[in-house]
Amino acid sequence: MKKLNRIKTGAAKFILLKFCLLSFVLFSGCKMRYSLSGASIPPEAKTVSVQYFQNNASLAPPTLSQSFTEALRDKLSSQSSLGLVNKGGDLAFEGNITGYATAPIAIQSTATADQAALNRLTITVNVKYTCSFDEKKNFEQTFVRFTDYSSTQTLSAVEDGLIKDINDQLVQDIFNKALNDW
Repeated sequence: MKKLNRIKTGAAKFILLKFCLLSFVLFSGCKMRYSLSGASIPPEAKTVSVQYFQNNASLAPPTLSQSFTEALRDKLSSQSSLGLVNKGGDLAFEGNITGYATAPIAIQSTATADQAALNRLTITVNVKYTCSFDEKKNFEQTFVRFTDYSSTQTLSAVEDGLIKDINDQLVQDIFNKALNDW
């Protein structure tokens, strides 16, 4: 009985070893480089550039361009092994902020009047992505994200936090589209 268990254990180890070696051989020849975030980056790509996203949206705070641009740069730096350069990266992002709006979304009736129970802040960004090594991956697309907030709060009181949340969502969407083929 002990001999049979040793044979089974030895066979399982041998099969596992073969599987690991086969996996290594198969994946070492892949055309894409993968990062810990799951991003598929062309192996030739060494740099990425993110141009300043100009704010073309009326009513947006003056810091929106800077905070969005920095959020995208930070995401690319932390989630890939690409070097960040000012211009002409192997992978390049550029665009502008085209929309910034707040609007009521849930109306509640009171004895005196109808009023908003929730408001929604929406930010729209147009992005142009260029991959120097595979023009099929290039795109120009509009990304829209929003966050709701209570009407008992003023926009100015919650605006910084809302912008950070929306920027994080937008940046994740852009990252996924460009580097995760979503």
